Amino acid sequence: MKLFQVRKGQFVYYENELHRVYAVKPMYKQSVHLIRLRDLKQVLCSAKEVERYQPKEKDSFIFNKNYYTLSNRKAEVGDYILITNPSPDYLDHYSLNEIEVVASVENKGVITTNSNGIRHHEYKLMIPGRDEDSHPIEYKDFQQIKDAKEASNSTLIEDLYPEIGDVYKKKDGDCSFETMVIAIIDDVAYLGGGLKVPMKELMELAKWEFLYNVMDND
Repeated sequence: MKLFQVRKGQFVYYENELHRVYAVKPMYKQSVHLIRLRDLKQVLCSAKEVERYQPKEKDSFIFNKNYYTLSNRKAEVGDYILITNPSPDYLDHYSLNEIEVVASVENKGVITTNSNGIRHHEYKLMIPGRDEDSHPIEYKDFQQIKDAKEASNSTLIEDLYPEIGDVYKKKDGDCSFETMVIAIIDDVAYLGGGLKVPMKELMELAKWEFLYNVMDND
């Protein structure tokens, strides 16, 4: 892509993975600033290295170590939304393909936790999990990733495994709380507060939501 075709907020593929354009700074050689959606890592590159992708209903992808499927359904409180058709009023501050959390729902739209008023036609709902009829988009070429994983004797899902320093939010049960992975032994994650759970359970969206890794926020 030429630099003038790259815009803030666009979904693009870079090195075969889905990213969002965070900023474009023409004065630098690596003028395009990206955020990799899979784990929110920041990347610098040039415009010729990226390929644009327009997200649509039934697309599924990994955002911050969690799977989501896009839907045209209306959002409810607590849902994540992807802003695909932004038309902000002068008091709102949001742009293309930003991801926000719904704080309240009104007839014409939603209010997010960032105090943005977003009309229903401006967003797509991010439903937790990968729908069996969805179109996975986190990689442009899945075969390329599979070949690389087979060569290293690993699997695609290992990229999402919990790591020490990961902070998770407990979602099911009578109470909600946050806790951090402080140790990993075999397939068991040891959490703050004396909890220990199987690694695979931490990856169940119905029970746990990955928030961030403390090492990334130093």
